[in-house]
Amino acid sequence: MKNMMDMMNMMKKAQQVQSQMTIIQNKMENTEFTGSAANDAVQVTMTGKFKTTKVKLDKSVVDPQDIETLEDLVLVAINDAKQKADDAMEKAFESVKKSLGLPNEFKLPF
Repeated sequence: MKNMMDMMNMMKKAQQVQSQMTIIQNKMENTEFTGSAANDAVQVTMTGKFKTTKVKLDKSVVDPQDIETLEDLVLVAINDAKQKADDAMEKAFESVKKSLGLPNEFKLPF
């Protein structure tokens, strides 16, 4: 009987985790993160699902004779935005684990 109750509790926790994960994923899809490079001269905005929604370039970084530097700055800004999104997702996962009383070694998403 105890094993059956343990199994039911595990199933209930799994459903709670799934529900919370869906909420987080929807929130992340609608949250934008802006990464930047060169003191904000290059900015890239993306959603938490890594869909790029905006690129902003200051004229000071646009040099037709030095396209490689601009390319590097865009990559830095993209990676910065992605890191911010990753950090927000990790923070949300930790919040779910804490709210459901899951152990620290429990990995989200599965």
